[in-house]
Amino acid sequence: MAKKKKKLPLAYKPLGFVLGWTSGTVAGLAFQKTWKAIRHEDDAPDALDRDRGWGEILLAAAVQGAIFAVVRSAVDRAGATAIERSTGVWPSDEKGGRD
Repeated sequence: MAKKKKKLPLAYKPLGFVLGWTSGTVAGLAFQKTWKAIRHEDDAPDALDRDRGWGEILLAAAVQGAIFAVVRSAVDRAGATAIERSTGVWPSDEKGGRD
């Protein structure tokens, strides 16, 4: 007998949006604190900042990208686990994620 596939509630879409927004906010705060710890500066360099060198610009971009990826993955995974526990359905049947 084939298992009947359960359908994910529509409530996950807005929850996914909120989780994404929250993860971006948390990642931004984490990056600010990390940059301050690394360089003892309140503001990270912007790519168009003429007074900053390539190394500093690329370091800031790499640190920021790593933090955003880790926070987003952690929040996505926690949200998916919570949805599965409450509904019995994993929120995505696609492998490979959204990236």
